[in-house]
Amino acid sequence: MIRAATARRWFLVAALCAPIALAQKGAGDVVYVPTPQTVVDLMLQMANVGTADFVIDLGSGDGRVVITAAKRGARGLGVDLDRHLLEVATEAARREGVADRAAFREQNLFETDLGQATVVTTYLLPDMNARLRPRLLDLKPGTRVVAHDYHMGDWFPDWRETLAVPEKTVGHPGLSYVYLWYVPAKVAGRWRTEIPVGSATAALEFELEQRYQVLTGRANAVGSRPARLQTPSVRGDALSFYLELGPGRPPVRYEFRGRVTGDAVAGTVFVWENNVRREREFTAQRIAGGAS
Repeated sequence: MIRAATARRWFLVAALCAPIALAQKGAGDVVYVPTPQTVVDLMLQMANVGTADFVIDLGSGDGRVVITAAKRGARGLGVDLDRHLLEVATEAARREGVADRAAFREQNLFETDLGQATVVTTYLLPDMNARLRPRLLDLKPGTRVVAHDYHMGDWFPDWRETLAVPEKTVGHPGLSYVYLWYVPAKVAGRWRTEIPVGSATAALEFELEQRYQVLTGRANAVGSRPARLQTPSVRGDALSFYLELGPGRPPVRYEFRGRVTGDAVAGTVFVWENNVRREREFTAQRIAGGAS
């Protein structure tokens, strides 16, 4: 559903959308518009919701997001301030046979503990998404965030889909936009590792600058000129990049793929030299922090 900050601000919207919008009974300061079921299905499909997931829907309305997730085998929690809609959602979960996996709670969405979520879903206006964004970025790396119609400002989505919804008359009439983000690990800073050089190893330091999931970086290795990190990427806790080092022509190519855990990365480095690929395990340690 869509949530507005004040009823006064959205009184006209409610009047124009009376056939599909229900005024809040419990909260009294928001407008409720349900997410079309086809959009709910797409949101959960994009997030690949399954039996291992815990979905938290912020502003759950009639509960259709959490109930649909529960039908996919997930567990879920919907939070809302409207007692009437909470009763509707609870009864719907019972009727659909998923009451053991779908719970609903009267709670302010900004005060909800999101720590157990693997997926967070929203149909909130941009200013509310902006208020939520810092909390979402502090969730466990890899947590999926899915939003209907409204984005997260300059945190650009990892995936966006447009869906034709002929019956939709609010927001973007006839169309719905679905956005998906993966909460990125915080990887900004200077890191140190070792790389294979011939039959020996050499120290390598690389530095990452981060803006959400967008990375840039550079590296320095003993005996080589500084190199720019190529295609650095972080999705959840998965970090990857490659660089080319050495005085030779062609230079040696190092491809790093690892998992971030706090101030450590562990994974595999693939070394391409003279068209021969070698594979080694690597670990890296963050030695100085950076801005994310």
